[in-house]
Amino acid sequence: MYQPVGIRSVAVSFPSVVRTNDYFRQNYPELVEKAEQKSLARAFSPLEFTTTNQEVDLWTQEMMPYLSDPFRGIIERRVLSSTESSLTLEYDAASQAIEAAKLSPEEIDVMLVTSLFPEKVVPGDAAFLAGKLGLRGAAWNLESTCTSALVALQTACALIKAGEYRNVLVVLSTTFSRFVDENDTFSFLMGDGAGAFVVTSLEANQGVLNTKIIHTAETCNAFFNEFAIDSQGNPRTFIRVGKDANKMLRDLFVKFCRNCCEDVIANAGITLDQVDFFVSNTNTAWYSSVYTKALGIDPKRTINLNSVYANIGAASPIANLYHAAQLGKIRENDLVLIYTFGGTSNAGATLIRWGDVALGPLPATSPSLMKVMAGTTITVPKNQ
Repeated sequence: MYQPVGIRSVAVSFPSVVRTNDYFRQNYPELVEKAEQKSLARAFSPLEFTTTNQEVDLWTQEMMPYLSDPFRGIIERRVLSSTESSLTLEYDAASQAIEAAKLSPEEIDVMLVTSLFPEKVVPGDAAFLAGKLGLRGAAWNLESTCTSALVALQTACALIKAGEYRNVLVVLSTTFSRFVDENDTFSFLMGDGAGAFVVTSLEANQGVLNTKIIHTAETCNAFFNEFAIDSQGNPRTFIRVGKDANKMLRDLFVKFCRNCCEDVIANAGITLDQVDFFVSNTNTAWYSSVYTKALGIDPKRTINLNSVYANIGAASPIANLYHAAQLGKIRENDLVLIYTFGGTSNAGATLIRWGDVALGPLPATSPSLMKVMAGTTITVPKNQ
């Protein structure tokens, strides 16, 4: 029997520092000048076609317009200040989501937390955040890189349907700025942010309708973490780009997208035309366009905030979902399809019948963010 379970509230939180491209031009002019010889090019650059596979062609075609720009379409990104951390972002998003759901911390039965990356190497942030929030229930660390939101949502729904819990809080943060080397062009693409949502029983016919999650073992080693010494002589963990990252993404992104999304739609007994809005993680400027063209979706039925938030990993789909709802692009009883792609973890799709979802307060905006939210297309100058 179908049991209506899904998202009751959504909130987001971002750091106070907005880092524009001028920061890199002023502080790392040689790095910007030689960007195509660095990590950025290994991750996202054209490759010679060795196949007539249309899925491969689509990724490259959608990426091509951004290759003349060393920042790959990003205008600004939010990064942590010296007084901020993954925990401060998580706390803000979580407390706002609880308040929006009209619950108290004591009514949260279990919290699932993804921190990319946590404040400590081990363990994750869950227990620290639970104490800060004043929760009385369980707190688990759960991680599936950029598909963590959908894995956590599926887990939360299953726990509620099984009768184990009533209210589940999911919290996701990404603090890439602390784990990339500013002397590496890969830092151009990275930002920080957090999102949170409360999962509980909903009205009849609302909530999560179908989900498909598949592993992405074929992407192992596309990106990896390396323990190294920074420029100040301190030990740090850095995110690195694998030598085959570009090829892996080119060859696999569309395959995973179609596999997950088409199966979810078919299992729900509907067609793509019946879906009102589409949300994905937008870790590059062209993720969204590859996604929409792979499925034959009108781009007006989705949202892409990569230019103003950059790659915010696990928080990306929640930020896109929040802003779409805040802008009125998603309304109660709309069908929403969410797709996420996570390297070295999972890809997934979830179909939701949107409920009466409460939203946390709008985060601080910038002129560029306001333009994107208003639907204005921001043109990135060549070699900006």
